[in-house]
Amino acid sequence: MLYVVATPIGNLGDITLRALEILKDVDLVAAEDTRHSGILLKHYRIDKPMLSYHEHNEAMRTAQLIERLAAGEKIALITDAGTPGLSDPGARLIRECIKRELPFTIIPGPASIATALVGSGFSTEKFFVAGFLPVKSGQRERELRAASARDETSIYFESPYRLTKTLKACVNILPDRQLCVARELTKKFEEFRRGTAADLLAHYEAHPPKGEIVLLISEK
Repeated sequence: MLYVVATPIGNLGDITLRALEILKDVDLVAAEDTRHSGILLKHYRIDKPMLSYHEHNEAMRTAQLIERLAAGEKIALITDAGTPGLSDPGARLIRECIKRELPFTIIPGPASIATALVGSGFSTEKFFVAGFLPVKSGQRERELRAASARDETSIYFESPYRLTKTLKACVNILPDRQLCVARELTKKFEEFRRGTAADLLAHYEAHPPKGEIVLLISEK
């Protein structure tokens, strides 16, 4: 049985009781970063064998995990934060379980997308989630133009090292639209900063951002 387990996006106290029960019961924990996830398991005094499962070994590890699942092992799949399969490794393994008719279940929990959306104050009736913005400027600008035409909130992940570049593009493409930078969610320095692209650009040029970032663009 495969358990796809959501883990805290920041605050370790956000893990569910069900997730802890599963992690204590499985034979193996497949983790995006065993060192990072080891901190979580140690915090809750969970001692289980761990196996790395990330974008660079996903194909090889999927075959190995499928073999172990077919043999009857109970395996928990976790990522560094949030739910596996959402802009994180996991979708390949789930598809293979479906193909092989191997049982799996999703253990829900914290999600940066939902946390950022509700905290932004933007419309929650309809929203569009596009994962990470493209690294290349041309592709990034095309995506931002698509966001400018949407009648729904657009949600993206962004690197703190590229945020100011993205905001500069937004100044030209979305000058009047309200944006929200949701940063370090559930952590000590959690921040929701709202305003126009120009407002946010001025702030983050003066105060370079750190940590995980979700960028939201309000509906048209």
